[in-house]
Amino acid sequence: MNASNPWSARADLAQRGLDHFFGAPEPQLLDNTYPAGDNSTFNYWWLAHVIDARLDAFERTGDPEWLAAAEATSANLRSRNEGSLFNDYFDDMLWYALALERLALLAGREEPLDDARAIWAHVVEHGWNDTHGPSVAWRKQQPYYKNTPANGPFAILSARLHGHDPDPGYLDRGTVAFDWITSTLVGPDGFVEDGINREGDGRIDTQWRFTYNQGLYVGAAVALDAVLHRPELVAQAVRTATTAIAELAPDGVVGREGGGGDEGLFKGVLYRYLGTLLGRLGPESPDAAPLVDFIRTSTDALWATGQRDGSLLAGDDWRAPAQPPVYYSTQVSAIMALELRAALEAGQALRPR
Repeated sequence: MNASNPWSARADLAQRGLDHFFGAPEPQLLDNTYPAGDNSTFNYWWLAHVIDARLDAFERTGDPEWLAAAEATSANLRSRNEGSLFNDYFDDMLWYALALERLALLAGREEPLDDARAIWAHVVEHGWNDTHGPSVAWRKQQPYYKNTPANGPFAILSARLHGHDPDPGYLDRGTVAFDWITSTLVGPDGFVEDGINREGDGRIDTQWRFTYNQGLYVGAAVALDAVLHRPELVAQAVRTATTAIAELAPDGVVGREGGGGDEGLFKGVLYRYLGTLLGRLGPESPDAAPLVDFIRTSTDALWATGQRDGSLLAGDDWRAPAQPPVYYSTQVSAIMALELRAALEAGQALRPR
């Protein structure tokens, strides 16, 4: 283990733990749980995050093994989705598009970027409407239901695509989606609610207090600031990030957010976009201090409880060892957190991811 930065080796253990505990022959690639159980559900959006996680390792190490793993995961996702980019959930597709955009940059290939553009266009065609304000619906079967999980990644993707092709359509739509979240779902303290009108009654789902939504809003603000250069966006991101930590991790560790399936990936989203905010602020900024403290405290807890069989296995509450069945979504969140800790301790420039 690297004595100067042991967190790089710990991130490696988490990455390899994904294969050690969850690896399965094609076409499955990864069992949904450890120990292996019901694999009937195809978790499209989990695989999209695995692509991003493997790219984190490639950026950290430069080892082409991790880039090949990202490419293989993308191919697996596409194959299991019957060769199609698209499904019924706009947030799922947007997560894949974000991973594809990053894959295009790191692999030096244009095809993944073209696919990301195609997903953006598909989401606009089928998901954008004026119900409760211009914004993206959650899924095709509920065009009236709008939420942060769809509009957050849409804003991030729009800003990134604008960086490749300054077509005003990308930035115009992305800004509108972000402003819709701000006006509809963000409270005075910066806390971000999940969605509105899920049951057709105009009600906001204030009972769902998830790290996922906080991370998405932070990420969208930072991504838009990168192209708009509006300091108020960074201030909004800082407010939401600090409120999220105070509300959802008062002891420095995020607890269990649900059943460990989809919810197991939520905290990974928060870590990913805290990283982009730290990249914008710089780790020495006074605004960065509570974020850095949270990252260190929580990953210390993860390392203390996650070691198993010479590897690392993460559950959905890092205060205690993982209890089976463990979903691979929780392992991916742990990878994102440990990759961020490794970059932080290495003093690397944190870049938008």
